[in-house]
Amino acid sequence: MKKPERIVRYTDDELRAKIERGESRSDWDRSAATTPDELEASIAADADEAGMEVDWSKVMAGAPAPKAVLHMRVDREVLDCFRRQGRGYQSRINAVLRSYIDQKRQRDAK
Repeated sequence: MKKPERIVRYTDDELRAKIERGESRSDWDRSAATTPDELEASIAADADEAGMEVDWSKVMAGAPAPKAVLHMRVDREVLDCFRRQGRGYQSRINAVLRSYIDQKRQRDAK
């Protein structure tokens, strides 16, 4: 059984027309009138944001470089371990390798 599609796509012109007809559920006037201090207070009051600290030192500007296609041989046990974790196992392998590189760079910089 196919899942019902919940994503609705509109063109820029269709969105503008919806806003002009008053079909937007966003209160753009209230949003535009919000001061930076009010925004910070609102974020601080949000339970989902509690204790979250953003480390801006690691933020990159721009899109990351595209990933390279690679065919490599790994031990079956290694591959099976990542595959058992479900979808996205290739991304997790990449994350492990990325972590190794980051830690190596930190050690080499000392």
